[in-house]
Amino acid sequence: MTSSQSTADVAGLLDRYLINLDDDKLDDAWARGLFTEDAVVEFPMSRHEGITGLAEYHSTALAAFARTQHINSPAVVEIDGDRASLRANIVSTHVHHPSDHPEDADRDPIFANGSLVSAEARRTADGWRLSLLSLRMIWVTGTPPRKS
Repeated sequence: MTSSQSTADVAGLLDRYLINLDDDKLDDAWARGLFTEDAVVEFPMSRHEGITGLAEYHSTALAAFARTQHINSPAVVEIDGDRASLRANIVSTHVHHPSDHPEDADRDPIFANGSLVSAEARRTADGWRLSLLSLRMIWVTGTPPRKS
């Protein structure tokens, strides 16, 4: 496998991750196709360790919204043997569910943010997999979801 192919494979992990968030294709097969068994996912508001329950973790977070759209920049990938690092920018747009709560009457229907994604990947017997995915929010606009 060429270095450029490995770079494309690692960058493609983030592309597939984000597209599937928006397509609601989150199950254990999705998680195993993208992450290592010991993967860590870190968001500003929560963290999950290990592949067990990773799909459910994402599905629960996304259930707060009627729709989402995640758009990423090209990833900068650095490969060192069987390990790689990845950095990219993403803009995440979240559309709120309609609300019948009077306190939500003036709520912006959109919650959006821009984040810096940092990730680590390892080459496994099944190909490249993310071992760490971390998002650091740079900006936020709109109304975040109401806490339950």
